[in-house]
Amino acid sequence: ITAAHVGKELPIAYVKPEQHPESPFLPKLQLASGEFVLGSNSICQLLTQKPADAAMEQWLELEESCLHERAVAWFSSLGEVGNFSAESIATSREKTLQFFAHFNTAIGSRRYLVNDALSVADIAVWSSLFPVVGSELLPGLDVDLSAYPNLTRWVADLLEEPCFKAGLARVAPNAASRLLPCLREAKVLPVKGQRNVLITSALPYVNNVPHLGNIIGCVLSADVYARYCRSRGINTVYVCGTDEYGTATETKALQEKTTPAEICTKYNLIHADIYKWFGCSFDAFGRTSTDKQTEICQEIFWALEKQGAIVRDGMEQLYCTACERFLADRYVEGTCPMAGCGYTDARGDQCDKCGKLLNAVELVEPHCKICNATPEIRRTEHLFLDLPKLGDELSAWVDKAAVAGNWDENAKSIADGWTKGDKLRTRCITRDLKWGTPVPLPGYESKVFYVWFDAPIGYLSITAHYTDKWRQWWQNPENVELYQFMGKDNVAFHTIIFPASLLGTKLPWTMLHHISSTEWLNYEGGKFSKSRSTGVFGDDAKGSGVPSSVWRFTLVANRPETADTNFSWEDLAARNNNELLNNFGNFVHRTLLFCSSNFDGRVPGGVPGPAETAFIASVNERLKAFIENLDACSLRAALGEVLAVSRLGNGYFQEQQPWALAKSDKERCGTVITTCVSLVHLLAAIVSPFMPEVAAQICGYLRMDAPRIPDEFTLCVPANHLLGKSQPLFTKMEDAQVNELRERYGGVDQWTLD
Repeated sequence: ITAAHVGKELPIAYVKPEQHPESPFLPKLQLASGEFVLGSNSICQLLTQKPADAAMEQWLELEESCLHERAVAWFSSLGEVGNFSAESIATSREKTLQFFAHFNTAIGSRRYLVNDALSVADIAVWSSLFPVVGSELLPGLDVDLSAYPNLTRWVADLLEEPCFKAGLARVAPNAASRLLPCLREAKVLPVKGQRNVLITSALPYVNNVPHLGNIIGCVLSADVYARYCRSRGINTVYVCGTDEYGTATETKALQEKTTPAEICTKYNLIHADIYKWFGCSFDAFGRTSTDKQTEICQEIFWALEKQGAIVRDGMEQLYCTACERFLADRYVEGTCPMAGCGYTDARGDQCDKCGKLLNAVELVEPHCKICNATPEIRRTEHLFLDLPKLGDELSAWVDKAAVAGNWDENAKSIADGWTKGDKLRTRCITRDLKWGTPVPLPGYESKVFYVWFDAPIGYLSITAHYTDKWRQWWQNPENVELYQFMGKDNVAFHTIIFPASLLGTKLPWTMLHHISSTEWLNYEGGKFSKSRSTGVFGDDAKGSGVPSSVWRFTLVANRPETADTNFSWEDLAARNNNELLNNFGNFVHRTLLFCSSNFDGRVPGGVPGPAETAFIASVNERLKAFIENLDACSLRAALGEVLAVSRLGNGYFQEQQPWALAKSDKERCGTVITTCVSLVHLLAAIVSPFMPEVAAQICGYLRMDAPRIPDEFTLCVPANHLLGKSQPLFTKMEDAQVNELRERYGGVDQWTLD
């Protein structure tokens, strides 16, 4: 594979093990001098003539220590084909599955392991994974690949790279046709008797680039929770995608002088690329402008029609005589009519200031966004969801779900405002547009479904693209818990409109269990504005030079869970320098460096004493709080507990003074360092939902597979375990760098870290 990657021809000769008894199972490269280079990784690095950087070395070390030796052990245990050493397979199985879990978390949605480019690390890890996940010679492994969707997706994606196809064609020509369908079919499905969690992020509008507030408001928050669930061994699927139908897309197409379909394709790729850089681990990231969306949306409509939940009525709508068209809500702006608001840039469907849902005809002094003319009111026929008819059932469901799912007070009050107030009126679900899911009812062929009837159904259609067994997730209320993440402006749609659309069908849908909504994230005291070059958008973050892990950490630490919060460059730098570099990173690096310097990189072991008993108890208090907070989707508080654990580690390190014990009591010093290394292992687990790449780095330094988040902290790293080479996890952000970034993206005057 590597030879094909670098464009070199290599003749291959198969030799018997007895011809090279000193290393019978290692591949060898014979040089022109007659000398041999041993080992696939060394050969590949020689062929590419590129030195391995720190990240690549970590993956190569992990591959050699955790995977390569296991594959070799299996094949070296074979006599005749199919004649296995059952003991060898049983011994390796658990460790192999631990590696699978670590890799599945570490790779996330990325295509390559290092620097967004194919490298020797990809080839080495893939080549050792290939016989394990793809060989018909290993039935004793008996692995359910659906538990590792990121791993199987990565293996399958690389299998389609030209150099992989060329390499396999020489040594295993039928492998791709046999393995690829198996990998593509490995999907996560609910398991009866286990906990199954279905997670959705509000579908971002496709017509723009998401800013930091959009990212933490739904996509990143949902990713943190999904990673947590997987690390706790919960059967989890995380679904997201771009919301592509409606007026917003038509408007953007007009602005860019192209078609709505071309706009959707362009921005779907932009969104996917940004979320990939942020490390979002979607099981399915899709789009709503698909045939599957049309099929499922129309299915739900017909079920509602059958149950008498659809009514026909006329409505007054704004018509622009200059444009000769009825104006959809987002083609209209004006002054909000609500008492005490008066926001002059309210949209035709909602006011961004007071959050009230509006009808365009209610706006004061409306104007057409296309030509700025004043529209007139005309009557047009539409279809409506009969919310009053569904009111009692909807109200009872809200009361029950809010308690069972522990909804926050904001979500509960918004939902109660509808079900216990006077807001349950018939709700129009069609629009006079061309770009949308077509209405299948005779007489309404020129209309499409309104985006807020259509868009939430995107969760279902995207899942249906992920697996044709999507109903096992979406029509399985007894076995599946639905968690939905969004900004506060979407709460009414997810607690009223979408649930009512499902309840009205009388079909057994999986209904909302827990809703996690955020307030607004502001930028340097103001609003994000792409047009004014103010604020950090997803593509800006990617090009800022600040690692994605630092962005993830800062956004979660500043997540607007109960009130609006503010992003500032001062806060980003302070968190990086104080919380990550000086606290978390300092403890990890000083521990591993001390072990390397004083114990030759081997965990010394030792007998815990009273100090360790008290320390372990303190850590377990924080670990318990961490788990409770994440179970409740309190992401900020849970992240605070991660930092509390690392502070405990720094405090223990300082109190025990291992630098002095190394001279006076080496055995006691060994106990202290073993305790600290075990805490580093725990930190890798609990930081993984927030900073998965940092967790993977730590596991590389430890030469250990990624641990699941445990119920209790124990001294789990065995004595004499050999650590890898470690480096600092974070670097300091200097004043000049921060001021340059603020100037580039807009903000207040310069400042200094002091």
